[in-house]
Amino acid sequence: MFQTFDETNDPSHGASRVASLRTWLDEAGLDGFLVPRADEHQGEYVPACAERLKWLTGFTGSAGVVLVLKEQAVLFVDGRYTLQARHQVDPEVFAIENLIGNPPPEWLMENVPAGTRIGLDPWLHTISEVAALRKAGVEVVPVDTNPIDVLWADRPQPPLGKVEIQPLAFAGELAKDKLARLAEDIRAAGGSHAVLTDPSSLAWAFNIRGSDVPHTPLALGFAVLAAEGPHRVYLDERKLGIETRAYLTQLAHLKSPSELESDIAVLANEGSQILLDPTLAAERLRLIVVDNSGKVVEAPDPTRIPRATKNSAELAGSRAAHRRDGAAMCKMLAWLDRQEPGTTDEIAAVTALEGFRRSMGEETQMPLRDVSFSTISGAGPNGAIIHYRVSRDTSRVLGNGELFLLDSGAQYQDGTTDITRTVPIGTPTAEMRQRYTLVLKGMIQISMLRFPPGTRGCDIDVLARVALWRHGLDYAHGTGHGVGSYLSVHEGPQRIARTGTQKLLPGMILSNEPGYYKEGAYGIRIENLIVVTPAEAIDGGDIPMHGFETLTLAPFDKRLIDYDLLTKAELQWIDAYHARVLAEIGPMLDGETLAWLENAAAPLPVVPHGNEPIRAS
Repeated sequence: MFQTFDETNDPSHGASRVASLRTWLDEAGLDGFLVPRADEHQGEYVPACAERLKWLTGFTGSAGVVLVLKEQAVLFVDGRYTLQARHQVDPEVFAIENLIGNPPPEWLMENVPAGTRIGLDPWLHTISEVAALRKAGVEVVPVDTNPIDVLWADRPQPPLGKVEIQPLAFAGELAKDKLARLAEDIRAAGGSHAVLTDPSSLAWAFNIRGSDVPHTPLALGFAVLAAEGPHRVYLDERKLGIETRAYLTQLAHLKSPSELESDIAVLANEGSQILLDPTLAAERLRLIVVDNSGKVVEAPDPTRIPRATKNSAELAGSRAAHRRDGAAMCKMLAWLDRQEPGTTDEIAAVTALEGFRRSMGEETQMPLRDVSFSTISGAGPNGAIIHYRVSRDTSRVLGNGELFLLDSGAQYQDGTTDITRTVPIGTPTAEMRQRYTLVLKGMIQISMLRFPPGTRGCDIDVLARVALWRHGLDYAHGTGHGVGSYLSVHEGPQRIARTGTQKLLPGMILSNEPGYYKEGAYGIRIENLIVVTPAEAIDGGDIPMHGFETLTLAPFDKRLIDYDLLTKAELQWIDAYHARVLAEIGPMLDGETLAWLENAAAPLPVVPHGNEPIRAS
């Protein structure tokens, strides 16, 4: 198994560990200290040695920060983790605040006097984050040694996962050609050098993959790209085999990560213009440049857009990965249908799905490399916890009359997948069917959309919510995130959300996943991955329009669809989608699973709609 079900958080240590941190605050002459869920690379997934927030608070979510003051401690999490945080931390020690609605800078501005001394580890906060804190009127004090690292007696060692080369057949472009383009982009941005701090950028630019963090094939390291002259890669050489070392030395100078700070200091002293992405690069890097009389060029990571806009080879790999993954998902859903209510639990479902993905990988000679995140397997009220992680302590039996939410993904060398399906266990209620259908309407509206060049994710997010809003309902997360190519399942800068300001460009892969969550009862989410298609002329129109191609292939559960709530166009879309699923996935299945899919993907029934019956196709 690529995932475990052991409970790894322990809120009981929170009080004593916060007390120890407060003792350190007194000794350091500070009024407070910030502990984010971050490492030096600001990645979503971090190695065990960087789980400082979890160690201090017990919270295991992928986004959050705690502010420890002398008299109070506040944990900031976003809407995905509100319920989870309540269960995982000691409420006597930590208050919980909204990371988006009332982030630390705004909270500090309202709750502490000007000049309050707030310490932080400058390697764990971005340039933008620290700038926002300074605007809050507090005195930001970077520290040389993180106190958590001193207090954490049994802190794990940094990872040493092996680095491998991503083949050209899947990468679609030689690394030397990517690096030549990036050098031109750095020069155009006014830089002489650019520091790549995001391991996904390092992986994409040099066509390498690693295994340093859970579920994402990343090698933790840095690169300094040069507009003129040699590039430098900072990786622990213990991660490199003979072939990988020889490959990388043809592209860049190989350096130890311990040399990064001194090398940047030298470049700054030489008058270099060093490009740093303020939303990704650590404040520590900015300080090194300015303390050595260098110039910081604040500009986006030059790899972000080319990495996000997948080339033809990457898209072909993604389509193949989704066919394989769709077949595994159909096997899973068919298996689940054969289980009597009350006879299986959340862990059994996760185990079964991983087994089906492994077997499909073996059949197609493209092995399952990992899951792309810990599977969210939520029965009944657990499904209402947006990023629920099942453990042996929390696993519920899939009970009669409940909904079961299954959000999962896979890592194959040709692509990364992410899919959510919600199914009824036994007979669903009328309310469940209504709310599932409202969520489905939102997903279909995004899927069918045509939109002009320049459209951003924030411009279309509302379309997934309109049907829910009409009934006084909503969901506390974005509608879609970017997805990498055998990289991170959560990739920026593209996203469909109120905060999604990046223009949607051809080749960008995103998730399309509206939801609804009734606390204490059930959760509903439906998710497909989609890719932005090139703008094309529309007959009679003036402006070429982009659209979305759906990559994910698995049927929706018709037992949860209230056909009377769907328009004719929506019904037709479902029928066409199911026909495509059967055509592409059916040849990969046989026996009872094929029979199940033929029934699940059969045309929808004739249903009354208005004054006359209509067919969906």
